[in-house]
Amino acid sequence: MGDLELLLPGEAEVLVRGLRSFQLREMGSEGWNKQHESLEKLNMQAILDATISQAEPIQELLINHGKIPTLVEELIAVEMWKQKVFPVLCRLEDFKPQNTFPIYMVVHHEASIINLLETVFFHKEVCESADDKVLDLVDYCHRKLILLVARKGGGDLSEEEQFQDSTPMQVSYGFLDLTKSRCEFSPASTGRVNAMCLCPYPPLPHHQELQKQAEMMEFEISLKALSVLRYITDCVDSLSLSTLNRMLRTHNLPCLLVELLEHSPWSRRVGGKLQHFESGRWQTVAPSEQQKLNKLDGQVWIALYNLLLSPEARARYCLTSFAKGQLLKLQAFLTDTLLDQLPNLADLKGFLAHLSLAETQPPKKDLVLEQIPEIWDRLERENKGKWQAIAKHQLQHVFSLSEKDLRQQAQRWAETYRLDVLEAVAPERPRCGYCNAEASKRCSRCQNVWYCCRECQVKHWEKHGKTCVLAAQGDRAK
Repeated sequence: MGDLELLLPGEAEVLVRGLRSFQLREMGSEGWNKQHESLEKLNMQAILDATISQAEPIQELLINHGKIPTLVEELIAVEMWKQKVFPVLCRLEDFKPQNTFPIYMVVHHEASIINLLETVFFHKEVCESADDKVLDLVDYCHRKLILLVARKGGGDLSEEEQFQDSTPMQVSYGFLDLTKSRCEFSPASTGRVNAMCLCPYPPLPHHQELQKQAEMMEFEISLKALSVLRYITDCVDSLSLSTLNRMLRTHNLPCLLVELLEHSPWSRRVGGKLQHFESGRWQTVAPSEQQKLNKLDGQVWIALYNLLLSPEARARYCLTSFAKGQLLKLQAFLTDTLLDQLPNLADLKGFLAHLSLAETQPPKKDLVLEQIPEIWDRLERENKGKWQAIAKHQLQHVFSLSEKDLRQQAQRWAETYRLDVLEAVAPERPRCGYCNAEASKRCSRCQNVWYCCRECQVKHWEKHGKTCVLAAQGDRAK
């Protein structure tokens, strides 16, 4: 693993020191693209460090140089761009770009940042270094959790079938021919890092496809936000009074988390089989594994435990009749099987038993002087009424690149996304394209599909053969 080190310590520090905030109209510009590439490299290096359980210099550099607030601001800025500018851009009459991948990179930027934050927020000192921007991050996570609750299911079946037909490397990292001026990307998951592999002569996508991919990505971004929120609750004893009030009174996160457990948008049944969304795709759960706690359910339970049982949070949370009714729903989920897997939840079970006998409280009306999140409101105030102007400016000066510029940008992307590193940070090992077993060998011709044995490759050739031949022809043409 040491041979796969992506950044030298000095190089990583230069990239971290250079992180800054961009205005909405600057997104997709040359300077912005360079920072996006830097973030991807930092993201991959942080995952490599975490994978081998060694010291994590990226996290330390972000803290020492005070860049966590910068990442939070960039995260919320690109979220606003996606909500306010992106729809306007797609509706412009002259929106006919020769290549939509530069726009996709802006859409994907939010996933890159939340991936990096999820990796480093595991450490409590990172949350502390966010300062007052943790308020903005809590609001951001709350918005994403609302989207998850509204989803209440696995999504569009036709898109899900595409996920099922792909290998893990395809699903988690997408496909892009970085050597051509016309290129397309498949719906890529927002695993901790996103990579591009070669795809032969794909058709050019239209803006509806771009919007569909953005919607699919939003689901996985929301799941990452859930993990970040859980890490914030790990620091509940050191959070400011304003942050606690925001989490417990303004957003009533405990009740929202109960809703998530009830609807479990990361689980579904297809053809009578239980599936969980894990490692960037829907995976069928074997009957013998169905009682095993899902990772995302575990995140919700830990967050609930932190918010309901820590002394600091309990002192601030108002147990109204509504909150009591919602929280008591948890009793049905606290089975012996669950307690065997998360023994600490026995304390939560005792708390709920006591709560069932306790008197409810009326909503408190304390007069409290507290901080409020400011990034979203400030950005909206600065750009109000300018959304169409920003979209037109970006279409003319940012996203209408010449073929030469596209080739240069593609070359930089190819240098950023090294295949050996991408495979090392993949959320799971590659799976056979025929039987879905763990695979160790690629198709020697196209290098895109994996197989566990020669027999599976022969059986899969009828389906894979045509695309494989095209891929080989594309390689020779280069």
